[in-house]
Amino acid sequence: MGKTFAEKVLARKAGLDSVVPGQIVTVKPDHLLMHDNTSAIVGKIAEDLKTYGLVDRGLPVIAIDHVVPAVDEKTALGHAKIRQFVKDYGVSHFFDVGEGVCHQLMVEKGLALPGRLVLGSDSHTCMYGALNAFSTGIDRTEAAVLLLTGETWLRVPQTIRVTLRGALPRGVMGKDLVLRIIGDIGADGANYKAVEFHGDLSALPQDDRFTVANMGIEMGAKLAVFPVDAATEAYLREHAPGAPYEAVWADADASYGQELDYDLSSLEPVVAKPHTVDNVAPVSEVKGLAVQQAYLGTCTNGRLSDLRLAAAILKGKRVAPGVRLLVIPASRSIFQAAIADGTLAALVEAGALVGPPGCGPCLGAHQGLLAPGERCVSSSNRNFQGRMGSKEAEVYLASPLTVAASALTGVLTDPREVI
Repeated sequence: MGKTFAEKVLARKAGLDSVVPGQIVTVKPDHLLMHDNTSAIVGKIAEDLKTYGLVDRGLPVIAIDHVVPAVDEKTALGHAKIRQFVKDYGVSHFFDVGEGVCHQLMVEKGLALPGRLVLGSDSHTCMYGALNAFSTGIDRTEAAVLLLTGETWLRVPQTIRVTLRGALPRGVMGKDLVLRIIGDIGADGANYKAVEFHGDLSALPQDDRFTVANMGIEMGAKLAVFPVDAATEAYLREHAPGAPYEAVWADADASYGQELDYDLSSLEPVVAKPHTVDNVAPVSEVKGLAVQQAYLGTCTNGRLSDLRLAAAILKGKRVAPGVRLLVIPASRSIFQAAIADGTLAALVEAGALVGPPGCGPCLGAHQGLLAPGERCVSSSNRNFQGRMGSKEAEVYLASPLTVAASALTGVLTDPREVI
């Protein structure tokens, strides 16, 4: 019997000939991602670090991104502790305030490569599966132990195979695809499972793959992964030139716990309605609902292609009265590219407010929280009650096209009506 992607990677990292679903293995990850929570993580083991030191200064990748710039003294102190830890222990990979969202930096900086095992103290670490990495989130205690020992344990997951056919039609993006899947199988439909994407992938752009893999955790998945193909290789040539890697993929006769098929050409724009990500409906069913805020950004949909698509809708027009359009690029390099090609100028002229690269209001910490009774259409990945401010506010998750179209009209709008 053939092996799945997850079984192959975990067997290799555990030094075993083979593994089976449910087996516990001890592994040494290639990188450990941390962000603003680094200060809390290292605080757990401060004395141990003094005694034993950091196991490998190349293991951690740290990005200060969740609350940037610091919103209060407590946050500023946490950031200062992170900088001191980086200095004291010579951490090789550190990205300070303004460089971008941790997940975007991992792929942009060539730190998540095919076949690698990357763990992170953030649930959306699964995004790097778009580059054929086994990447998944762990908790803070596990991260702390990794800093000291360089190893941890994982349970080999079962795998769901998703076969994609055709191409996305006009007005439909990878966000619509992944929301459709989550709506179909539920927020717990892939709990502690790997999700492999097969089929006709040539028409699915790399940025859409990042979006799909990023939201794997929203269906409960341990990881969501794509094979290496021409799109992957092109991205790696640009962002990790010359970096060695060994692509891994499932055998043709691998065994799956579930198999799903999607015809991309049949998909339509959708939203996730409050207050769960699997509460999915076509935009056509909710169109006309007034929005007070539109948010374009995050590790899910803050890439240059996302900003360009939004700008194409809004260029030469104005955001509807009473709507706040927040635009936060996912990284400094995306910010700079969007300046250079006129994308940000078009958005600002349309009435957008542009923020520094980072997570922004996604996690409800600052930079655009909602008042009671307000409604936001957002390109982010979660819409839980109170996620972006008041518990009496509503967040509708949507593609960048739907976000831009709704900002233009002031109501939830099918982007096919304006493009």
